[in-house]
Order: sequence, then structure tokens, then C-alpha cells
Amino acid sequence: MSDLWAKGRAEARRAVEPLALRMRPRTLDEVAGQKHVLGEPGSDKTMLRRMIESGAMTSVIFHGPPGTGKTTLAGVIANTVDRAFVRENAASVGVKRIREIIEDATRRLEESNRRTILFLDEIHRFSRSQQDVLLEDVEGGLITLIGATTENPLFTVNSALVSRSTLFRLEPLTEEDVSAVVRAAISDKERGYGGMDLRVDDEAIAHWAKLSEGDARRALTALEVGVLSAEPASDGSVTIDLRAAEQSIQKKAIRYDRAGDQHYDHASALIKSLRGCDPDAALYWMALMLEAGEDPRFIARRLAILASEDIGNADPRAVMIADACWSLVERIGMPEARITLGQCVTYLALAPKSNASYKAIDAAIADVREGRTKPVPLFLRDGHKAESQGSAEHGKGYKYSHNVELKTSIGGVTSQDYLGIPARYYEPTEVGAERILKDRLEEVRCARKEQGGE
Repeated sequence: MSDLWAKGRAEARRAVEPLALRMRPRTLDEVAGQKHVLGEPGSDKTMLRRMIESGAMTSVIFHGPPGTGKTTLAGVIANTVDRAFVRENAASVGVKRIREIIEDATRRLEESNRRTILFLDEIHRFSRSQQDVLLEDVEGGLITLIGATTENPLFTVNSALVSRSTLFRLEPLTEEDVSAVVRAAISDKERGYGGMDLRVDDEAIAHWAKLSEGDARRALTALEVGVLSAEPASDGSVTIDLRAAEQSIQKKAIRYDRAGDQHYDHASALIKSLRGCDPDAALYWMALMLEAGEDPRFIARRLAILASEDIGNADPRAVMIADACWSLVERIGMPEARITLGQCVTYLALAPKSNASYKAIDAAIADVREGRTKPVPLFLRDGHKAESQGSAEHGKGYKYSHNVELKTSIGGVTSQDYLGIPARYYEPTEVGAERILKDRLEEVRCARKEQGGE
């Protein structure tokens, strides 16, 4: 009788499971995509597949965007190697629970010679105290750890766990992969809709594959919504065309994590596109960031930095435009701020580029940090303060530039050495307005030489 009750409860649970959960792969061959870690059918086997099929599974960490199958692959591995599978979230599992898992794993190994896989989702949230309890048994082989994270584990996961694990990055599925998953669900009689007369247009499947952004779970959810909301025909058949597909998945899922790698990767793509004078690419990357919910003030700040770092004096207006953009973004807010950001991005992309000022200040800072600190020459010191302190030499011999006879296009020039050591930090380029500054600097240097300076 108890078996009947258990069977009934299991069937009841399956009846309410969403399609994406029912269609979760059970074997390695059912896993969509990820050929770079699982290999192509009939080709040489990859390291991960060899580890799984040989049963010599060691601790691994899967990282990649949401919906790429990290949890699914962990479950498939547990089924394939015939080990007990325990799933926890690193953000919520406590030390007490970890000790219970270790005790259960020990008892399981002693009683049935069966090892345990512990799957930790969001492993980047695993604390030091949790790690200390688990590490010894992971290292001893009692527990095989499989971690999953959307972050870069080299930067966000405890180094002790990383050093004991093999890292595998999972990539978003292609549109072809997602289409194949949807078609499998349509034809599967056990877990999908193969038992009903369901007709789905190719355009509908292509639409789901495109808007799901490589997330098979999102595409399957759209299929399920389409099926459950469809009105059956008189013969009992259900048809889903493009219009129904569009209604079942309202908005494109943009892959973007404001706290993770994608935040910096997309910002890098924006800046490099601007530096490379490509306004179209820069607009695309910024549009993606804005649509994904990025803080427009973060973008404005990066634009202001670029205006000085990569444009500088080649176009002095660039930093003013970036400053005005930042101020307006703060005052206007979204969605109108997108217009100001778009104007700023297109201007910066097409502005002449020079990093001479950026290189100059870094070179000067390097000399200050690495060399001996130079005292201020006596003639440059504050003479007014010197009088009150009895230091008569301070300021003595200073030549007032406005009173010298030798004039250049930018004013009077003396032979005085204002630093006391030979050093050249700023070397203007011949790009944009900086060409004018280069000519002026050469004029000043020549005038100084005429008077015996430099």
C-alpha cells in the first residue's frame, strides 16, 4: 500500500511540473549544445566526457550565463556515474547542514559503497566557514563537489575550492540548439506534447529560439504558455503560429549581469568601440547595457574617463561634452537620458584621438614614485613666506615671465629651469587640436634654448 501511495504522490508531482523541468536531459546525449566540453557525436571524447563515462569524476565548477544547463549537467553526471545527488544553494546552506551531508555521505559509503555528489549552486557565495567544514572531505574523495556560478570563479570563488576543482565554462545555446530542444518537447510522448495533436509553425519555433537568447528553459516556457493558452480546434488539434508565439514570449531576454563579468565586458566593448572610432558599435553596446537595466550614470562616468584618456587635447571639447552629458544624465534620468548619452557617444567616437596627456601624467607619477623626490628650486619657493621666516634666498632670482623681452605666441619665455632635472613627459601628437599645442611647445622650447636654457 505504501508503494502505491508513493507512486501516486510522484505522479501528482509530475503532473504539476513545468515543461522545462520535465524535459530536463537525463543522459549526456540529450544535453543540447556545449559541444566544446562534451564533444561532438562520433568525435574524440573531451576530458569531461571521459571523466563522466569512466566514473572517475572529480570536483568541477561550471560557470557561464543563466540557462546554459549548469544544474542540468550536474544532474546528468550524477545519473551517469551512479552516485547520490545532493543539491544545495551556497547562499543558504549552513555549517550544520554541511555536517549532515558529510555524515550521510559517510554512512552511504560504508553501507552501500556509494559515493555522493554535492551540487552547490551560486558557489561564489560559499563562505570561509562553510568551506573549512567541507574541504577535507572533498579533498579526501568522500564528496565530489560540483559547483555552479554565473561569475568568473577565478575572481569570485574561494581559491581553495578552485584549486581542487576543474573549471568548465558553459556557453549560451545557439538558435539551432534551442530549436532542437523545442522540437524534442513537441514530439516527446512521455514528457512533452507528443501525445496530443500539436502543430507548431517553423516561424514560431524560430521566434522562440531567437528571443530566448540561448536559454532553452525560456523557450520551453514559451512553448508551454502557447499550448496552455491555445484554443483547440473542433478536431482537438492545437496550432501555434507566429502570432501566438509572439504573444507567449513578450520580451527578449537580454543576458546581462550588472554585478558580474558581463557588466565589465560590455563596458569594455563600449570603450574599445569608441577608441576605435566606430559609433555604430558603440551605440549597440550602450543600447544593450541600457535595455538590460544598467545604471546610465555608470555609462556617463566611463564616457568622461574616455574623453580625457583617449581624446584629451586632440579635442578639448570632448571632456566638456562628457561632463555636460554626465550632469544631464543625473538630472534627466531614463528614458530621456538615452538621447543625451547617444549624442555624447557619437561625438566621442568621431572625435580625434590622443592619449598623450594620459601617458604624460602616468610618466610623471612613475618618476615621483620610483625616483628620489626633488626639492623645489630656491627661486621657485614662496618669497613672501620666506621674508617672515628669515629665508631670504626663497624666491630670489625668479624672472617674471610677463616682464621678459622674448615673447612667443603664448607669452613671455625665460631661460629658467622649473624642474631642475631633464624630463619630458608631455609629447603632443599631430592629431586634431593637439597639433596646435605641439607647435606651441616647440616654439617655447626653442625660445628657451635661445636664452641658454634646457
